[in-house]
Amino acid sequence: MPPHLLTDYLFVLVFLLVGFVFATIPVLLAVLITPRGTGLKKLISYESGMIPIGQAWIQFGVSYYLFALVFLAFDVDVLYLFPALVAYGSFPWRDLIGIFLFVGILSLAIVYAWCKGVFEW
Repeated sequence: MPPHLLTDYLFVLVFLLVGFVFATIPVLLAVLITPRGTGLKKLISYESGMIPIGQAWIQFGVSYYLFALVFLAFDVDVLYLFPALVAYGSFPWRDLIGIFLFVGILSLAIVYAWCKGVFEW
């Protein structure tokens, strides 16, 4: 092997070792300086400094989760639309039709969720 290839591997090895050291130091520091006390206060859930009332295991309606999923779908779709709108190329009609098709399918998903009663509390 030529000697310059060994120095390239040496740089990679040093980079990996430094990355490993920088990744393990915070973990070791956290293990060393965290308090180890256990007791009743450690088992209580933290709610803004107030003593909790009642059980933590309560049931939520599924409509909250469905509403969150619809919001997440909108959020991801907006993240798609910005680059698509910026990247109008030499075929603007094809791009415009593609965006309208995408928004149309998204609208059908909203209509479906509305018919299923996701937006009713």
